[in-house]
Amino acid sequence: MAAMAAGDEHAVSEVLRGLARHLNCLNEDNKATRKRALELIKRETVDKGLSSSVLQEVFSVLLKPLLKCLSDPMERCRETAITTITEFIRCVPKPEESLLYLMPCLAQRLGEKEILEPAEELRLSAVEMLTLTVEVCGKHLAPYLTEVINILQRTIVDPFPDVRRESCKCTVNFAKCMPEHFHLQAESLVKPLMQTISHQHSRVRVSVIEATGAVIQHGTGKNVDDVISHLAQRLFDDSPQVRKSVTTVVGGWLLHMRDRYSYFHKLIPLLLSGITDEILEIRLLAADLWKQVGTQWEKENEDEIKDKMDFLLSPPPFYPPGVERPGVGCRELVVRNLGRLVPAITHDITDWLVPTRIRTSQLLSVLLLHAEDHSTQHLQPLLATLRHACTDTERDVVSNCLAAAKLLGTFVPPVVFLKLLLDHVRTPSFSSHPWAPLMVLTAVLEGCSKALLKPHLEQIANTLTEPDVCQEYQQVVYLEQLLACVDVLLRQCESDHSSVSLQLLQVLVTVQSLSTEPHLSEKALESVQFLCKVQGLDSVMALYRQHMGQLLDWLSASVNTWSSYSPQRLQLHIIVIQSGPVIGEFVNQLMPLLCSCLQSDRDLEMRMSIFTMLAKLLLDASNTLDSKGHFRDKSEKFLCDILLPNLVWHAGRTAAAVRTSALSCLLALLHGGSITPGQLLCLEEKVTSQVLSALEEDSQMGRLLACRSLSAILQLIGTSLHPEALNKIYPVLLKRLDDSSEEVRSVALQALGLWLSSLTKDYNPELFAPHLQLLFQQLLLHLDDPDSSVQDQVLEILKKGSSVHPALLQREAEAVRNKQRNPLYCDQLLQHISLIPTETTTSSE
Repeated sequence: MAAMAAGDEHAVSEVLRGLARHLNCLNEDNKATRKRALELIKRETVDKGLSSSVLQEVFSVLLKPLLKCLSDPMERCRETAITTITEFIRCVPKPEESLLYLMPCLAQRLGEKEILEPAEELRLSAVEMLTLTVEVCGKHLAPYLTEVINILQRTIVDPFPDVRRESCKCTVNFAKCMPEHFHLQAESLVKPLMQTISHQHSRVRVSVIEATGAVIQHGTGKNVDDVISHLAQRLFDDSPQVRKSVTTVVGGWLLHMRDRYSYFHKLIPLLLSGITDEILEIRLLAADLWKQVGTQWEKENEDEIKDKMDFLLSPPPFYPPGVERPGVGCRELVVRNLGRLVPAITHDITDWLVPTRIRTSQLLSVLLLHAEDHSTQHLQPLLATLRHACTDTERDVVSNCLAAAKLLGTFVPPVVFLKLLLDHVRTPSFSSHPWAPLMVLTAVLEGCSKALLKPHLEQIANTLTEPDVCQEYQQVVYLEQLLACVDVLLRQCESDHSSVSLQLLQVLVTVQSLSTEPHLSEKALESVQFLCKVQGLDSVMALYRQHMGQLLDWLSASVNTWSSYSPQRLQLHIIVIQSGPVIGEFVNQLMPLLCSCLQSDRDLEMRMSIFTMLAKLLLDASNTLDSKGHFRDKSEKFLCDILLPNLVWHAGRTAAAVRTSALSCLLALLHGGSITPGQLLCLEEKVTSQVLSALEEDSQMGRLLACRSLSAILQLIGTSLHPEALNKIYPVLLKRLDDSSEEVRSVALQALGLWLSSLTKDYNPELFAPHLQLLFQQLLLHLDDPDSSVQDQVLEILKKGSSVHPALLQREAEAVRNKQRNPLYCDQLLQHISLIPTETTTSSE
């Protein structure tokens, strides 16, 4: 060994003798001389493969001159000096002996407010040298803690990204190699790290997060609050590597940080957020770390939870299928921190940033899956949060929150959640989003077990049928949610339908009546059909037959308050239209309802819409109102008490529209066959007088319907009418031949033809010759009408009437023939009369 030592001493002296001139050249003014000297020093030492002991001695001599070169004006000289020192530190057996001079020099170059080294590549090399020094010197750096921290404070925020990354690497190594000293000044690195954590380069962000993990892990633990929000933001980072780093660091804290119990409520959300990351690798990493955290907590608190382990290990009876239940430790950690987590969730789910709201809504489901029935204690704020989140414009937020609500339905007893939910369904907190409570209720019911929900079905269904719930709002979104809620109840009740069938049908009728969207009405009708199916009924009509009496009672209860804006009017329309022939079985109940809402003093627009509805039904009376012949028994009452009072003239356009709709209903009644000729004959005088008055209506449609109604009356009972009654009809029809509407004129002519056909042997042509003369004269005038179709129609009518009193018609025709522009039609008429047997003509005379 002594020989070796002597040999080393000789080698050292030889090396130093060879370097003497080069060392002197370092003080020369010439840059090239200094540069060449440094290169030769490097070549003769670290590049020459000398033994470590020789290098140690040489380094002790060269250190000061080399350190002096770190401030050389020439960049290449500084670069060679840094490289040489770095190699010496790497190769010598006792690098710590250099710290006395090295650390103050580095601190001066890199740790001041103004960094003296202008070249970024050299700053990087200098920091790499510091990293190496930390690795090889370890605890020997304790006296230089301040210098290292000062350097890192500056270099972590260096403009050069690679310097920042290397500084973070150095920070991690420094914290790990001397934790008992590092914690004293670790806090001063938090601020520069947080300034860099949002750097544009993802690799820098990853390095900063790793360094932050080490600083907090080996620090005092007091700075968690300073970094937690910054790390939370990195969970939304576009780079998967950054998010993975956050997950790894937070998992490490939860496992190893000394004061982790104080920060569970802040760190758990960060780690659990990783469980819902879009990248599988991150999800698996987060799940594995979380499992470790839970297992570790179990071991640390074994005595505390051993008494309830059996209870904790047995899963709830209605656990979500296909979901792995978290471990005991994981669940207990969430349960014990839920009181602090729920307010944080409530706050973040309203954040202005969409990614924050989405991630928070995902986290809520994860927390509820861990909390299980313990979420009952926090149900009120949880439901308020869900209701608010359901108003979010971001679809993902809403769907995630509905998934969370479904979990609440799984774990919380219905008696508890219904007490809170149904009140908000009745009186929504957000007037602009009244459907939000319904959305939450639907999701919660969907998650609830059928067995537990069964006793409460009637309570829920009754709430949905309340006017404030099912009739107050007409927005499409609200009606869609109402429909979704009914569908969930239909799926949940299965065979237990009898107690809620009526209520669900009432809601479905209401949705159809309020909906302006065809797809929504179709969907509601599908639900009605499904309601039939779950009850084993073969058709929708069978369902209406089952509940028609109750439905009519339901409508009758409020009929005195109906107006044109009342949803009940529309509900009636849906019920009578969809029930088809079934409504004919309940005419006795329907008629008082119609009498009440069609009184002449009720809302005009409401009466108009109901008459229009009745007209459609009466046109097909045998398949609707009169399917059992019951309506026919009531048709006289319907005519006298409902229709005729509504034909009485009142001023105003709306009143005229009501009369028009009542006329359409009368026409449908006459055409539909639900009133017999005998019944009509009893009321002929009342009906005819009102219809004749209607022929003077300002409305063209009113006059047209009146003409058609008169035609229908003549067809049904014309031959049974008294001559005096007949003679009251034709003068009013004759006036309509000059009507401004061609259609009205045509229908009036048809009615006159029917009037002539109604003349029987009881009508004495001689006695009533003046009436016939007036009729013939007016018709002959229109035989010269500019419209050829009118001329043809008049000719046919006169031919038909020629058999009544041929001589009279012949005289009148001859009298006007020479005055007409086109006597051709008159000639045809006279020719037709001439063919009538003489006996008829003689007898008439």
